[in-house]
Amino acid sequence: MSLILRPDVSVAETEDGAVLLDEVTGRYWQLNRTAAFILRALRDGATQEQTAGRLRERHPALPADRAADDVASFVDALAEARLVAPA
Repeated sequence: MSLILRPDVSVAETEDGAVLLDEVTGRYWQLNRTAAFILRALRDGATQEQTAGRLRERHPALPADRAADDVASFVDALAEARLVAPA
């Protein structure tokens, strides 16, 4: 499952990660480098499992279950903030 942001959510890459802006509410979210990496992978069509694998490639000491939990938690947070388009 790839991730699709709502059309009125914009993304700006930064040196330290990325910023998401909800253009309807004016709220924004600052993402660290890891969150920005996860977002980019999912928006590029990777599944959550593939994204967790890519995260482990970047951080070999990260346990597989922790990587999977981190990706799932991030996706849940985006959904809770209503930043993603309905599936």
